[in-house]
Amino acid sequence: MNLPKQFLENMKDLLQDDYDSFLESYNHPSFNGLRVNTLKISVEEFLKINPFHLTPVPWCENGFYYEQEDNPSQHPFYYAGLYYLQEPSAMAPASFLPIEENDLVLDLCSAPGGKATQIASKLNNTGLLVSNDISASRQNATLRNLERFGVRNCCVISDDPDRLKDRLPETFDKILVDAPCSGEGMFRKDSSLIRSWEERGNDYYVPIQKEILNAADRMLKNGGMIMYSTCTFSTHEDENIISSFLNEHPDYELLPVSHPLFSNGYGLENCARLFPHKLNGEGHFLALLRKNGSAFKENKQSCCLSYEKPVDDFMNKIKWSVNNRHIETIKDKVLLVNNDMPDFKSIRALRSGLLLGTVKKDSFEPSQQLAMALKGDEFDQVINLDINDERVNRYLKGETIEYDCPYDGWVLICIDRYPLGFGKIKNKRIKNKIDSGWRKL
Repeated sequence: MNLPKQFLENMKDLLQDDYDSFLESYNHPSFNGLRVNTLKISVEEFLKINPFHLTPVPWCENGFYYEQEDNPSQHPFYYAGLYYLQEPSAMAPASFLPIEENDLVLDLCSAPGGKATQIASKLNNTGLLVSNDISASRQNATLRNLERFGVRNCCVISDDPDRLKDRLPETFDKILVDAPCSGEGMFRKDSSLIRSWEERGNDYYVPIQKEILNAADRMLKNGGMIMYSTCTFSTHEDENIISSFLNEHPDYELLPVSHPLFSNGYGLENCARLFPHKLNGEGHFLALLRKNGSAFKENKQSCCLSYEKPVDDFMNKIKWSVNNRHIETIKDKVLLVNNDMPDFKSIRALRSGLLLGTVKKDSFEPSQQLAMALKGDEFDQVINLDINDERVNRYLKGETIEYDCPYDGWVLICIDRYPLGFGKIKNKRIKNKIDSGWRKL
């Protein structure tokens, strides 16, 4: 790999005696990782049915390395949302942000949504996740990933953090700032980033990072925490950003982020560095900030859901416990919305809750998103196919399949009890209702 001369000189100055080991790490391939979706399945249960060659990622309790030969993106379990494919070091920021159930959490620079899905798992369908990215087109990928994960308690928006700070002041308990950066830590995995680095360098991102972190401060409650992370090695974008922020915001303290495989920050020991010559992963930087002051968390009352026909007939087939949420209808769309949802007027929202389905004339058609948010035992009419059943791939490709059962009407199609989507059965023939964009090519 042809690494930029200036980058190599910078790393030699930074690493000193470790430089040769660092440089030698570029002679090895990058590592592949997947993270088990604990909203759908426990790690223990997944390992019982796991078809891959997995070894644990030390800093993420539900993260694993897999071998290239495994090809998990083509397995039916991927379509069931049982895991997310993620570079192992990228699992660290959300792992070390101490999210508690019922927190209101903002992922400020979210696309394509890997860390957002990890936050959602930690919230365990409580509280609220707000996923934002300034790029609306990239947020479409985030929305899809959150929907495949079966997340019930999220809102996906696309706006400039500098605008959001005035619209959502002191709103969130925890904020993840995975800041745009020069990407030095990912050169081994994605060599195309080298050209961008040569064109822009490190200084280009510094004012952007400062602006985003200042915006996060405005949106954080007293007693709340910000996890700032990058995938670059530059101290200009890492320790210097944090030092500058602490100097300008004396109401913050830097909390320790530590792991036996992580290195200390340069001049800020409580920060963490992930180096590819010291662990099996790419380069990352982590800094956990806490805003001093009394934390306050409002206790919301549970919400008893009520529906109007024709939604009522369908929703009566669902057996789930839904707290702190209510139904909203926008034109013909029916959504399940958190009571904690902030006011998003004048903010571009791609989705402000879980899309339950669409009302069409006098009927209700459930959404693919609802299917992914359900568990196999939460719907009255379930067809459970074995993972080796040839009808699984036919269903994922959008084909009509046959199944001998006494059901009539809507059925939830599952593999090994994990939903893939809906179908409509009549005379033992199942009309495929999986959305075209979710089908296996």
